[in-house]
Amino acid sequence: MTLALAAYLAGVLTILSPCIVPVLPFVLARADRPFHAGTLPFLVGLGAAFVAAAGLAAIGGTAVARFGTAGRVLAFGLLALFAISLLSRRAAAWLHRPLVRLGEVLSRRAAIPGGALGSIGLGAATGLLWTPCAGPILGLVLTGAALNGPGWQTTALLAAYASGAATTLAAAARLGTALAARLRPHLGLGEGLRRIAGAAMLAGLAAAALGADAEWLARYPGAGTIAAEDALLATLRVEPARADPAADPARSGWPVEGRLPSLSGATHWLNGEPQSVEGLRGRVVLVHVWTSSCINCIRTLPYLRDWAERYRAQGLAVIGVHAPEFAFEHDVDTVAAAIRRFALPYPVAVDNGFRIWRGLRNAYWPALYVVDAEGRIRHHQYGEGGYDRSEAAIRDLLAEAAGRRAADEPMTRPRAAGIEAAPDLAHLGSAETYLGSDKTENFASPEGVSPGPRPYTAGRPGLNAWSLSGTWAVEPEYARLAAPDGSVTYRFRARDLHLVAGPGPDGRPVGFDVTLDGEPPGADHGVDAGSDGAGTVSATRLYQLVRQSGPVRERSFAIRFHRPGVRVYAFTFG
Repeated sequence: MTLALAAYLAGVLTILSPCIVPVLPFVLARADRPFHAGTLPFLVGLGAAFVAAAGLAAIGGTAVARFGTAGRVLAFGLLALFAISLLSRRAAAWLHRPLVRLGEVLSRRAAIPGGALGSIGLGAATGLLWTPCAGPILGLVLTGAALNGPGWQTTALLAAYASGAATTLAAAARLGTALAARLRPHLGLGEGLRRIAGAAMLAGLAAAALGADAEWLARYPGAGTIAAEDALLATLRVEPARADPAADPARSGWPVEGRLPSLSGATHWLNGEPQSVEGLRGRVVLVHVWTSSCINCIRTLPYLRDWAERYRAQGLAVIGVHAPEFAFEHDVDTVAAAIRRFALPYPVAVDNGFRIWRGLRNAYWPALYVVDAEGRIRHHQYGEGGYDRSEAAIRDLLAEAAGRRAADEPMTRPRAAGIEAAPDLAHLGSAETYLGSDKTENFASPEGVSPGPRPYTAGRPGLNAWSLSGTWAVEPEYARLAAPDGSVTYRFRARDLHLVAGPGPDGRPVGFDVTLDGEPPGADHGVDAGSDGAGTVSATRLYQLVRQSGPVRERSFAIRFHRPGVRVYAFTFG
């Protein structure tokens, strides 16, 4: 009962999602009919078709796939004919002539007001084309059907979801009817509104046929609706559906969270041949979304390398998806250099257009997705950590694909050193800080941030505040040193301090000196600075400048650059 309520409310929430937009023209096209003869039967047909199609899709099968394809073709044809009838009364008369007598007979026998059966049919056709965003709650319903097979419970939950969506569509139709009723007498728009509705339907059908609706929804996946559904699940304490291992020892209990999207959106492939969803079918796939200057991403790489090697023979394929955060990370040579620097043994998709990112409905760096041999996402991890759980998902899905139980073996413990070492979270008291004007905060120079090159003085930054000294130009993404001898100061508390920095447009290396509390760092230097604090910015990347070797305490960090042109993007800590 609790999940049924959640499913209904999730359906209601679709009004907040872009998913509802492709359906609205078909709903509003019936707004000129009485509600009980036009909108209500339309929504009944839509809901029934959605429940049937979603239920069949959840249990899978090639016959179902063929039925779905045929149903979509039939739906396209029926809706196109209806749209044409709205655009032209002559066409409507010709198309409806053979159906008038049959419709009258059926209407009388079914005791349904004239045209209701037609509305049901149009609703069913729309339902076959409508694929709502698979939010968390609908995902639970479909997962339960896929894991446990069909049943009245699944049908009831799908009906609850469709009823919720129908409620919002009915409200939209009511509003559309009221608006049309107000405008029609004053502006003579009756015929015009019909034609507008027909044109909107044809546009929607064309978008669906060409796949443009899916591309649009991938760009705007309705994160607010997903967040609302997550909050609803938490409030109602609904748990994800899982398989019963006792029923099938080879089937793992990881829920189905979605499908691996197309990888064709990558602008380049590095370190290997281009990959495709079809080519990966039959293998368990680990997808790692990362960007080259992200310290959290870098610290996950030792696990990725070890898993790729350890489980390759069992059928694991690892793929990196590089989605840039800063503009310089769009450069393919920069990504290739990072792949070499971190010795990645797997192919990496350069996702400069964020098409794979959107297909995954991702919002994090880093993110891990574990995909089973049938192309279904079964586990995800956002951010660092969760390594044992991710590895458990990999093992279970490899065993599932092989029809056996997962072996009970020790978890991977990579030897991570230098910049890749795990953070000291117990003593971490500073957070990522951006130095560009778009995101900067806690800026302590008394002059304040202003556009264009100007002189700054260091001031006295407090904990987690920073300042500039010298002549700097603070741009949207970075601060650029505009004259020789400039410095950046930061008061921090963490074991490690990193700075994302790069040379100027000429690419010439820029030397620097680092101090801690006004002195060379000594044993507390990072891998990119010597014990005397000296180092060089030779490429745009993340530099580790401090690693405290003793007890972690609050320190004042400063870096002074020898010549102008250098760009500083962000501080990160560990």
